[in-house]
Amino acid sequence: MRSITIGDKSIGFTFNPHARGPAGLLLIAGPCVIESQQLCLDIGGRVKELAAKLGVPYIFKASFDKANRSSAKSFRGQGLEGGLKILAAVREQLKVPVTTDVHESEQCAAVGEVVDVLQIPAFLCRQTDLLVASAKTGKPVNIKKGQFMAPFEMSNAVEKVHAAGNSNVLLTERGTFFGYNRLVNDFTGLPQMQALGGADGTPVIMDATHSTQLPGGLGHATAGQRQYVPLLAKCAIAAGANGLFIEVHPTPEKSASDAATILNLADLPGVLEQCLAIRSSLEK
Repeated sequence: MRSITIGDKSIGFTFNPHARGPAGLLLIAGPCVIESQQLCLDIGGRVKELAAKLGVPYIFKASFDKANRSSAKSFRGQGLEGGLKILAAVREQLKVPVTTDVHESEQCAAVGEVVDVLQIPAFLCRQTDLLVASAKTGKPVNIKKGQFMAPFEMSNAVEKVHAAGNSNVLLTERGTFFGYNRLVNDFTGLPQMQALGGADGTPVIMDATHSTQLPGGLGHATAGQRQYVPLLAKCAIAAGANGLFIEVHPTPEKSASDAATILNLADLPGVLEQCLAIRSSLEK
């Protein structure tokens, strides 16, 4: 798989998925949605310290807008302008790369000026204009696999970004619909997606929090089973995933978004240590 350059010389790194040890495992973590600048700084600061201690490359994640919500009453975030200001502050003050989702092609240029990686939401992974506009920012593009997509079908999404002149692509597994209000993960899909994108392949990240969703399970909101986050993370690493996407919050039950699936920040060290131990055993 190809290496991905994330950020710049002052704030960034080149992620090499072939690297041995913790350096070969990418961590994308943060709150689901931007609730406040201070909360983002607090969460990002704690995850940065943990990642540095473990030697894991880290990207801060938070959404400026949760456009895909079960209910119109759901909290959506700070909006484009306010959200980008907060993401810029996190990047500058914590000196870590940042990522966020884009929902419309018109957002990509402005978002690309601030963040280091543009993320394509799962429901939008087939939106050609959005993929092309994201690619043209020159920033790496992380495409979440649609809940309605087979792993091998993500080849078209990867090719759209490549055709727009951008080879810095990551894919993220976040579950597949299994009837109503249920997601399942097919871990054979990880190597299938890693094989996409030509001879160099594509790094694949495991979204261990959104994969525990029970979409629309409450009718007015998304239910979830956060107790299975550690299990899915460990299974993905055992299956050869190149990184982990984990949303975290100091008080998950008070999170303004995805309260049922977001991991308690206090539990992140144990999850990462177990995953790194599994990865280390596979390298021997």
